[in-house]
Amino acid sequence: MSELENIAKKMLAKGKGILAADESTGTMTKRLSSVNVESTSENRLKFREILFSAESMKENIGGVILYDETIKQKTSSGKSIPELIKSFGSIPGIKVDTGAKKLAGSPEEKITEGLDGLRERLEEYYKLGARFTKWRAVYNISQKHPSELAIKSNAHALARYASLVQESKMVPIVEPEVLMDGDHNIKKCYEITSKVLKECYKELKLHNVNLKGTILKPNMILPGNQSKSKSNASEIAKMTIKCLKENVPSEVPGIAFLSGGQTEIEATQNLNEINKINDTNFVMSFSYGRALQQSALKNWGKNITDINNTQKIFNHRSKMNGLSASAKWSMDLEKQLTA
Repeated sequence: MSELENIAKKMLAKGKGILAADESTGTMTKRLSSVNVESTSENRLKFREILFSAESMKENIGGVILYDETIKQKTSSGKSIPELIKSFGSIPGIKVDTGAKKLAGSPEEKITEGLDGLRERLEEYYKLGARFTKWRAVYNISQKHPSELAIKSNAHALARYASLVQESKMVPIVEPEVLMDGDHNIKKCYEITSKVLKECYKELKLHNVNLKGTILKPNMILPGNQSKSKSNASEIAKMTIKCLKENVPSEVPGIAFLSGGQTEIEATQNLNEINKINDTNFVMSFSYGRALQQSALKNWGKNITDINNTQKIFNHRSKMNGLSASAKWSMDLEKQLTA
């Protein structure tokens, strides 16, 4: 087994998932402002260091996606952030795209940029300790969208990115996110996600990407957040598995879902339902940002010196998601631990 395949498997080992702590400075500023904390590089580091040194890092977090600022920072003990993450047995990773910009030719849609100079940046990130990377493409659903242009151009960019990453001896996380925004029903989400995934894997194969050394980070199949028709966890799980079975090649070792606008409990419950009926060879786990951090951040905002309780809350969320990655979560466990 190649080193890349080893890394991909280790990141999603049983009961483990990925902590997405790769919010850009702009996004992190919004999050900190929402809990009345000033967004300085010191405060951003403080909050992240609290999470990265929590007990659950050993048990439930197989990898951490970092942002450019964070991977270069030193902790309060003088260790680098990647060293701190590695000391808990977790793998440091890095977001390498430079964001979604207006797509020329279809300005209501987005194309993810960041291919220029990527080879050189990857070399630097590898030296800093990163062993996997992330690139996110976004697609919105409406009457007219996503267009063929958005589906094809984003798939092409994702494949070029993945190819460069593997050349740099790192595992690419491929993240094509069909956004939850809109009034579409679950069937529409299924149909669009299928198209997006098909095109992505067509391009990945064309670019000679070794699929065994990749991780897919997709959206779950959900109705739009303004949809009149609601779906329960069981329907979401069935549709999600059907979509992945039909469109994701079996060589892909693992799938780490994004939470994409779901609440913390919804993201955990839906992943648990997916694993209850998972009859594929894919490891189905999580790569959550807000769905792992939101409650911890709220607590920390009340008192930024309260490391203990902030870690307790983060440990609880990580543990719940770790259980749902093995289909062992229940609402009773959720309540017991918060009691």
